Amino acid sequence: MFSFLLKKNVRKILKRKDSDAGERGRALEDLRASLYNEFQSPEGAKRQQQRICRPVVALTFNFFVAVGIIFTNKLVLKNVGFHFPIFLTFIHYVISWFLMAILKLFSVLPASPPAKSSRFSSLLTLGIVMSLSTGLANVSLKYNSIGFYQMSKIAVTPSIVLAEFIFYDKRVSFLKVLALTVVSIGVAVATVTDLQFHFFGACVAFAWIIPSAVNKILWSRLQQQENWTALALMWKTTPITLFFLVILIPWLDPPGALSFHWTFSNTSAILASAFLGFLLQWSGALALGATSAITHVVLGQFKTCVILLGNYYIFGSNPGQTSICGAFAAIAGMSFYTYLNLLNQKQNPSKTTTSRQSSLPKSKLGRENGNAHEGSYGSDAV
Repeated sequence: MFSFLLKKNVRKILKRKDSDAGERGRALEDLRASLYNEFQSPEGAKRQQQRICRPVVALTFNFFVAVGIIFTNKLVLKNVGFHFPIFLTFIHYVISWFLMAILKLFSVLPASPPAKSSRFSSLLTLGIVMSLSTGLANVSLKYNSIGFYQMSKIAVTPSIVLAEFIFYDKRVSFLKVLALTVVSIGVAVATVTDLQFHFFGACVAFAWIIPSAVNKILWSRLQQQENWTALALMWKTTPITLFFLVILIPWLDPPGALSFHWTFSNTSAILASAFLGFLLQWSGALALGATSAITHVVLGQFKTCVILLGNYYIFGSNPGQTSICGAFAAIAGMSFYTYLNLLNQKQNPSKTTTSRQSSLPKSKLGRENGNAHEGSYGSDAV
């Protein structure tokens, strides 16, 4: 037996098997390194998000979640009797942080970019405006009707256009301005029959406009210009948001939150609202990372028209012919705006390529292109 093992051919076979085992081990290590790069590095996580969450997927996801949470929050604030909108927002973010902590525990949460790549002031500003925009939105929803709540979003569109022009020199073509104007007028006409509002609620709705615009701009910019993913950015900014929500609770919520009578049905409704709040924040961040702030606002107007037309055709409600015509006019304006975006992408494909490459490390871009390129936030595409 020993002499057989010493034969030349047998030694070659054993040596080849050892070599194959080594190659398989190296291949396994390469695969493990590749998977780590794709899921645990900021660049890899960003590529995964861009690959999976295309604009249509992100916008569709955000559309269905947003429609669901509007009715769920209205149910909690009115039918359940939980008259504490800021505290409800606080519960939303606590649940979101808890769910993300579970993802981080199982190493599923995407990695964050290095601290030096993003200024802390940007993350702090984003956390503050998130607390203001989400909290004030729920306060507005408590005091105003859904129609007025949706119509107040019309003012967010010109605010975003003006802010991006002032701070980032981002211009919008005349045809896109025309399409956005048609959308705004159509939504205003569509919701004119449901403008029930409280004076304090109206003041809150107008105070909500600026934080909402800044919130959308920062979410879009940080994801498109740096290696942030939606979940990683949520994980970093949620503690800041929770801190400022605690400050807002005594100012905007009525007293008595701690004496609320918790039952199984009430708790289930609030937890369902909180889970939808996590999905809304995530889907909204994905949509802002895949498209732009203005496109996300236009999607919000589309939700209003779909809700109105759905109530008319499915549930038999009659908001009036004027509102129906306004909804169809708004949808026509949205369709024209979408067509202009698609036409701009076909005519300027290099801008899309540049924006995608800007999320890669500068050193890699330098090796590929000979110099380091920065994503231009002042492009004409919106």
